[in-house]
Amino acid sequence: MSRFINLAKKLRLAKKKRQTRWAPFWTVPKIYGQGRRVHPGRHTEVKRHWRRNKTKA
Repeated sequence: MSRFINLAKKLRLAKKKRQTRWAPFWTVPKIYGQGRRVHPGRHTEVKRHWRRNKTKA
């Protein structure tokens, strides 16, 4: 295992990490209206977990 990660790989991994975060909380009333209670993770484009799905970075 190498000691350092080169910059390109580090940037790719950082992008993958940003994609798996929940959407902001204000997207729920914006999409569904004021009364509906939905989890903001539903609006996340890429759903990935470090143990389940691996990246190709």
